[in-house]
Amino acid sequence: MTGFFEASDAARSRLMSAMRPLWQAPWLRLCLMLLSGLLIPRAEAQGAGPARPNIILVMADDQGYGDAGYTGHPFVKTPNLDVMAADAVVFNRFYAAAPVCSPTRASVLTGRHPIRTNVLNHGHYLRPQELTLAEVLKDAGYVTGHFGKWHIGSVQAESPTSPGRVGFDHWLAALNFFDLIPYLSDNGVYKQFEGRGTVLAMDAALAFIKEHHDGGRPIFSVVWFPSPHTPHKETPTGEALQGLYAGKKNAGYFDEITLIDQQVGRLRAALRELEIAENTLVWYCSDNGGLLAASSGGREKKGSIYEGGLRVPAMLEWPARFKHRAVDVPAVTSDIYPTLLSIVGATVEHQPVLDGVDLTPILAGERADRPAIGFWHGIAGGQGTPSDKLIKQLMQAQQADRPTPLPGRLLKNVNQFPGHPDDLPKGHAAWTDWPWKLHRIAHQGETRIELYHLGQDPLESTDLAEQHPQRAETMLKALKAWQSSVLRSHEGRDYER
Repeated sequence: MTGFFEASDAARSRLMSAMRPLWQAPWLRLCLMLLSGLLIPRAEAQGAGPARPNIILVMADDQGYGDAGYTGHPFVKTPNLDVMAADAVVFNRFYAAAPVCSPTRASVLTGRHPIRTNVLNHGHYLRPQELTLAEVLKDAGYVTGHFGKWHIGSVQAESPTSPGRVGFDHWLAALNFFDLIPYLSDNGVYKQFEGRGTVLAMDAALAFIKEHHDGGRPIFSVVWFPSPHTPHKETPTGEALQGLYAGKKNAGYFDEITLIDQQVGRLRAALRELEIAENTLVWYCSDNGGLLAASSGGREKKGSIYEGGLRVPAMLEWPARFKHRAVDVPAVTSDIYPTLLSIVGATVEHQPVLDGVDLTPILAGERADRPAIGFWHGIAGGQGTPSDKLIKQLMQAQQADRPTPLPGRLLKNVNQFPGHPDDLPKGHAAWTDWPWKLHRIAHQGETRIELYHLGQDPLESTDLAEQHPQRAETMLKALKAWQSSVLRSHEGRDYER
């Protein structure tokens, strides 16, 4: 991995090229890390900008674009997100890669559209052959941790789809959303925890950050909250906030958004207390559109390929490098992987096809456009994952020293590589080439094409396909070519050497 060290001088490049045949040995990799710190000047000492930052990815579960104070909600209280937004790079048009949770999480970790990775819908597993952000950053010297909802694999330590087997050194994870007094997997040891799930996830993340912040290795931490997903049993911390939304419809949903806000405040305060905030990159977003169409930021809500199911709140804070600014260029969760690899200087020798792009020129204000973004959902149904019930079964078996009662959940169908017919299968797909968005909706043997100008019609209310047939035809051709590429990936073609 040629981009491992902070500095990028020619001497280091020659050293890494010479050592590449031996670089795969873990013991030698560690030796080179230690020697590089002694023999090679750090980037900041050469005036080359900040060292590799700590990286913290924070994700809400079902928060819509408009469900925050800084995005204009009329009454929801998010004071910590609002303060962060005043300091951060704020994305005005950030998209989840899918309108439901598991697929979007796969896109974050791989930079690929989730269908490529086998995560066709909620509850599907990420294939072990996929290369994850945690693996790349771990190879680049980061200590890695995952805390909260997983939902793209097993939480059994022996499973190739568990957090520990896809690059995370430390993890406290649930199979799906969780709430009060949850059952969680602590690096493969199953326990029941007292407290609110959202607070527990941040507790674990802060303990990890405090343990490793001065250990000589940068930190990569993923915090995937279980809120504000139903059933909305969690409430904000502090007596003064109890009943904050009493009498309002969907009060539990707003309670959990405010609880998330409190945890973001705890994180930012801890980073400043530890004196590492300046060179820590915090990227916040949601995993799909919200539960309320009225504040979703577009047409429809979670589960839809229309804007309300995909558009989410998002911002990136890294004081050492970026000042506050608003970004109007569309971005998507698949962009997180290539952007972070660019920031740390990591390269991948056998990188499968990416759908995300490096956003650093856009973040720096040096570029105001990006390639088109493809969306596709509905080619397969979701799979139920009752987290507490399943982890409780695992815990009881583990405590009694019995074999796993859930052997079928170790791998599911990750080793199956189904072929696909030449004609594109069902589902709702879209091609966003800003400001235009084309929909291809295939249902019950019929296919419908819709075209919208998002700049003039953000609610996708006026179909312009008949008025702009040439544009619709061109965009449809590009969409179909992309869908064919996605299906080839799902068939396993990207894993062939």
